[in-house]
Parts: sequence; structure tokens; C-alpha cells
Amino acid sequence: MKPLRALLAGLLLLLLAWPVQAQSQAEKRTLAERMLEALRSAPTEEISSRVEERLLQTWLEFGTPAVTLLMSRGLRDLSAGSHDDAISVFSDAILLDPTLAEAFHQRAIAKYQAGDTAGAVRDIEETLRREPRNFAAFRTLTEIAAAREDWKGAYAAWEKLLAIAPKTRGGESRLKELKRKAFGEDA
Repeated sequence: MKPLRALLAGLLLLLLAWPVQAQSQAEKRTLAERMLEALRSAPTEEISSRVEERLLQTWLEFGTPAVTLLMSRGLRDLSAGSHDDAISVFSDAILLDPTLAEAFHQRAIAKYQAGDTAGAVRDIEETLRREPRNFAAFRTLTEIAAAREDWKGAYAAWEKLLAIAPKTRGGESRLKELKRKAFGEDA
């Protein structure tokens, strides 16, 4: 079993080394599919974390060069705490490419940080309509539900995240914590 895990880990690391920028949209989508498969079979949290990071980067670059540039600008605005600017920029990216799930997800984060929880949830719904395996959207949904003390909602969202990325960092302990809060000490 250990040689198989080592081989799998080696293949995952090779997949992570694949350059994203020089690829066509079809190649990026194929790579994203492979990374989603890799998330389900990642043998460790460390490898899962690296695949998650690379997949998020790939999703950010799914659009045209103009949309990718807008996404980068929106992320900078978000990092700087300029939530309204980030919302505007992500909205522009969505206007240019309404199929880009990650634009909706990033706008959801900006809206949530700006205090628009309902708008954030709507954008997460749009994200998941376009990419139902967007584990990061489920992570954001968990955070929103937990902040509202909707522990059952947070637990359900985290379960969905783990169905996509079973070895996400701290995944099982977070699930136990949310289950305890949602269903009580005896759960």
C-alpha cells in the first residue's frame, strides 16, 4: 500500500508542477478536472492543501486575459480591504464572463466582508450552480453559517466540502466541532 501512496503522491506533485498560464481554456478545464479527482484521492492533508491552492489558482485563470486581469485586480482590492471596489471589479468580470464560477465566489467573499451576508449567499449559490465541486465556496458558506450561529447549516456545508476534498487541512476535526455545535455534546 505504501508504494502505491508514494506513486500517487508523486503523480499529484507532477500535476501541480504543470504550468497554468500557457494553457488553452480546454487544457485548463482538463487540468481542473484532474485536480478535482486528485483532491478525492489525496493521501495527506499537505498534498490536498497543495492541490487545493493550485486548483483555486486555475479557477481564477479560467477567463479570458481581460477577465483574469480583473480577477487579479479584485483580489488586490479585497486584500487591501477595499470591499466596494472588489465587488465592482468582480461584477465587471462577471459581466464579461457570466460562466466564471470563481468570479461569483470572490464577489461573495467581498460582499460578506462588506456586511452583505444575503448577497454573499446568493453569489455562493451562483458559484455552486456553475461549479458544484467548488470546495472553497463550501468553506465560505461554512464561515457565513457559523458566524450566524447556524451550526446545522455550517455542518452541512462542511460535509459537502469534505465530500470533494476529504483530506482538507483540519477537515475531520472541524467536522466534529461543527457536529457538536449543531447536534449537541452527545452527537
